[in-house]
Amino acid sequence: MKTLFIIPARAGSKGIVKKNVRVLGGKPLIVHSLDVARKFVDDSNICVSTDDPDVIAAVENEKYTVPFVRPMELATDNTGMREVLLHAIDHYAKAGMHYDRLVLLQPTSPFRQYSHVEEALSLYNNGLDMVVSVAESKANPYFVLYEENTDGILVKSKTGNFTSRQDCPAVYQLNGAIYVINIKSLKEKPIAEFRKIKKVLMDQLHSVDLDTEIDWKLAVLLNEEYKIV
Repeated sequence: MKTLFIIPARAGSKGIVKKNVRVLGGKPLIVHSLDVARKFVDDSNICVSTDDPDVIAAVENEKYTVPFVRPMELATDNTGMREVLLHAIDHYAKAGMHYDRLVLLQPTSPFRQYSHVEEALSLYNNGLDMVVSVAESKANPYFVLYEENTDGILVKSKTGNFTSRQDCPAVYQLNGAIYVINIKSLKEKPIAEFRKIKKVLMDQLHSVDLDTEIDWKLAVLLNEEYKIV
């Protein structure tokens, strides 16, 4: 099964300025995802999709050559991930390289491991839309999540007669680390409309997602303690 790894890394991060090239564990953030992808495929099947000269310089320092510079219109705050992925797929198709599935590795999940991606790939089949990494959510809709109704009254997000959180069914949240996507499905419909999805469960430590400066400080402390990367 032909697989394309895509690592999206646009310029203009606001939550963590220049996060994709900020150093964590001795390497620019983008390089951690590149290192994982290289354990599965060679560079010809890895697409770092970026418009950022600093990202290009960081990966070139690792002897990787970006296949294209992402167009400006696909590097805005409002650009959807589906559009970015389809643009990359189309670039390779024009070069005669066609893929069955893609693996999306976001740089903001530096603690994902080879074993997590390996498990995701092993679970994938062509009958699925996607295999995605998740972490078990502590905020359970049966117990602690509420919505406000039209009268301004809080009501449980999901009804159930449970006396403790431990009694509730497990619920999962996407942790952003791994997406194994059926390219046929991606071309046919938005990711939000995917229905045939399987999960790869990751623990809280490896599910750290970098979005704010607080997240970054936490990641630095965790890496100092556990030597993850």
